[in-house]
Amino acid sequence: MYLMIFLSLLMAIGFLLAFIWFVRSGQQDDLITPGMRILNEDKKTIN
Repeated sequence: MYLMIFLSLLMAIGFLLAFIWFVRSGQQDDLITPGMRILNEDKKTIN
């Protein structure tokens, strides 16, 4: 039981540190452009 609690806390701290690292490195700066890029692409015609 104590091992499971320790492992779950260790995983939670790891996920928290990864989240903080992703936010600080700029991974979450622009969430709109990738979704809109597909709408602005030129349509390719098939001959």
